[in-house]
Amino acid sequence: MSTPVLNQPRNTDPKTVLVGLGSSVQNAIIPAAAILFGSGGLGIFFALPVVVAIVAVGTFFSYIRWKRLTYTIGEQDIRVESGVLSRAARSVPFERIQDVSLEQKFIPRLFGMVAVKFETGSGGGEDLSLQYLTEEAGEELRQLVRERRDGEVAAAPSDASAEAAAPRAEEGVTLFRMGPGRLFTFGLFQFSLAVFAVLAGMLQYADSFFDWRDLDIDLLNGWAAQYGGDWNALDRAAQIISIVSGLFAIFVIGSLTGMVRVFTREWGFLLERTPRGFRRRRGMFTRTDVVMPVHRVQGVKIGTGWLRYRFGWHALSFVSLAQDQGASSHVVAPFAKLKEIAPIVEAAGFHLPAADADWRLASGRYMVDSAFFNALGFLIIAAVAGTVTWQFAPEYFDFAIGIPLVIAGISAMAKVFTWRFQRHALDANQIMASRGLFSPKSQIATRLKLHSVEIAQGPIARLRGYATLHLGQAGGTFAIPGVPVERAYEVRRKVLATIATTDFSQLETAG
Repeated sequence: MSTPVLNQPRNTDPKTVLVGLGSSVQNAIIPAAAILFGSGGLGIFFALPVVVAIVAVGTFFSYIRWKRLTYTIGEQDIRVESGVLSRAARSVPFERIQDVSLEQKFIPRLFGMVAVKFETGSGGGEDLSLQYLTEEAGEELRQLVRERRDGEVAAAPSDASAEAAAPRAEEGVTLFRMGPGRLFTFGLFQFSLAVFAVLAGMLQYADSFFDWRDLDIDLLNGWAAQYGGDWNALDRAAQIISIVSGLFAIFVIGSLTGMVRVFTREWGFLLERTPRGFRRRRGMFTRTDVVMPVHRVQGVKIGTGWLRYRFGWHALSFVSLAQDQGASSHVVAPFAKLKEIAPIVEAAGFHLPAADADWRLASGRYMVDSAFFNALGFLIIAAVAGTVTWQFAPEYFDFAIGIPLVIAGISAMAKVFTWRFQRHALDANQIMASRGLFSPKSQIATRLKLHSVEIAQGPIARLRGYATLHLGQAGGTFAIPGVPVERAYEVRRKVLATIATTDFSQLETAG
């Protein structure tokens, strides 16, 4: 594809219609299967016309949508017009575009098509999407938008310059990759019982296919008596075998479910450091290609699970200007050791806590208050249950108050025990926070990229002398609860001093 001409509307690739055809065939599978199984031997004669009708209608509307969708690359923005009966026009200035990503779902991938998605970081997710362009055209459009956004060119580049720039944009240093072996290990930790929820739902309709009342118990007992047994008295060994077999089936099915999810989502995972920033590619059926400029990384998060932590596995994600709250679109190392995470963190301009980091614990008073409020609900339950049983069933009094009191004690002790793992540290360049005992989570932010520091205190916190630090971070949230009030003011003073003494006009904004 040649470089797009400015201010000239154009359609997406014509093979978009073929993608619509493939989607229509996919949509026709379930109705066709339902007709085949529900119409006996003549099902094929009813299913075929339905399939043809669904595919024909779907392809027709796909053609109309493709014909009526145009995009225009202007001097300052990109505009998209769409709609059949009513037209809609959307325009996004280049300077507002935070990220440009390429996505290939299974059917578009068969035809070599990609969806080009533009994000503005305004909280609305993907503000603009073009479906579909060829892989080469999508990459060229991504490069052109980035050049326009960063002000690298004043006019549309020539074909020769575009071809020369494309290879440079692809060159990069591999920071992290996951092969089949790593994915298999990852899948073992992604145990999931979601499939059992589906099976449980299907069992609700089992009576439609089989009536348990049709079983002839006398006949079954007769069969069992011939072999010296009694159908109504299950053998203890058979019960044990059934329990063990059931647990094994749960483990196998749960593991396979997690394995399938990992392999389909993370297949071919590759993270590179390119001249444009971090480039992440992954996916088996839906292939995504995301590039994030380094200067848009506002912080890093390191998390893990209670089981994988025992084996030293962690996940690394970036807090970015272009991400929505709670989104997982910027996971850059979903299953890695800390020695693999450290170079990625350093490439983003951060560093992991040093061995001699000055960690500060949360306030002891905050720990006591949190333990009390954790147990308060169960104490109330114990009081209510004890009052009721004392009046109406005194023989159950000990049982009624005992269980809530035990749970209250466990809850309070858990908070006291985990308090020593809730801490934060401040060094010359960044602030770090960590929490959690069984599945610790850490967050790191650069001091000069923080926008504000807020000290929040409720009535109890004011009375007890601690506060919650809210650090203003673009693209994410960073809060440190239970900080002694003197320490909170110290952190705020140092962070604001870093921000005030930094000339942001001199900071590097490329890459």
